[in-house]
Amino acid sequence: MSNGPAYLGRRRVLKAAAAVGLGIGAEQLFSARPAGAATTRSGADTSYVIDCAGWSARPPSSPISLSNGTTDRIIVHQTEWPNTTDYSQARAVALAQEIQNLHMDTNGWIDTGQHFTVSRGGYVLEGRHRSLEGLNDGGFQPVSAHAVGENTRAIGIENEGTYFTETPTQMLLDALVGLLTDVCTQYGLGAHRIFGHWDFNDTDCPGYAFYPLFPQLRLRTAQALAQDPASVPARTWPDPYASSAGATVVTVQYLLKAQGYQLKTDGTMSNSTLKAISGFQKAHGLPVSSNGTVSQPTWEALATPTGPGATGSAVLAAQSMLAHKGYSVTANGTYDQATISAVAAMQQLHGLPQTGSLDTAGWCATVGGIVAQEFTALGTA
Repeated sequence: MSNGPAYLGRRRVLKAAAAVGLGIGAEQLFSARPAGAATTRSGADTSYVIDCAGWSARPPSSPISLSNGTTDRIIVHQTEWPNTTDYSQARAVALAQEIQNLHMDTNGWIDTGQHFTVSRGGYVLEGRHRSLEGLNDGGFQPVSAHAVGENTRAIGIENEGTYFTETPTQMLLDALVGLLTDVCTQYGLGAHRIFGHWDFNDTDCPGYAFYPLFPQLRLRTAQALAQDPASVPARTWPDPYASSAGATVVTVQYLLKAQGYQLKTDGTMSNSTLKAISGFQKAHGLPVSSNGTVSQPTWEALATPTGPGATGSAVLAAQSMLAHKGYSVTANGTYDQATISAVAAMQQLHGLPQTGSLDTAGWCATVGGIVAQEFTALGTA
């Protein structure tokens, strides 16, 4: 396939999924559930989804493992496939086949990695076998391979295209909102549980131009769900842990350095990082995670307010993340005018007051969390 190398570049972090994301011995870790088991929810009509048989999927090379009652988030991706203007169903079917071939023949996975795929023409296709069955049931998901460390608890949705400078088609966005709404309905999630791939892994997915649309996607999904504004937490932080990597981990490391811990800011959950997290939690009377999870209380104790004129590791924490997301910022450790402008732009995107200074809500939005201010329109609809 001519477009495989570009896609594989984005997929470097997923090479470990067979051992980490899927879990060593995953087929034994999760009990199989009989096909055709009775559904537990019936709120969504998923007849628009082209199932594996509908796009002539190859059979999995091994039985699909299932994770029961664990789904608590959705992770949105870009495929980094070319931005085709062929919006036909035939193209969508070919896309699903290309992805499966890549994942099975090159990555060595048992099947397509993600649960669902959305084409630029707005077609929604089942990815990994039994994903549609799981969606209709609402009580289980196939163990997947779309995000290292998240494959037993997150529904993964790939979106056809490359979105560093361009945005997805309206057809894709509309179909994605429909799918997000149905996933939230079936698994009992709020729209504040929708994240991007780079919130947990070392990757440039879902892209600089796509990610700024996430507050809009979440709001549209919440509106479609008729979600009660009172059900949206003030802040929903990403929760990286031992299997996570990338910019979010770098931010955690810089914030720990600002608290006096000595460690590398390399974006890996090294032993020294895990030790620093547990040490910080103990020192602040917080529950100590056995796997290094940066919990909401941990974030809120770490991410202390900062603003113009500040210097040091806490500033580097913000700058490194803002630069990773495409803002015009240099990670120099000084809260300069470029940083003020970037923070203000980020605050505007998430419905926060554009102060240019980072309070707790600003930190949450900066690191990939979701703030209640994104959903203000729910109370006025």
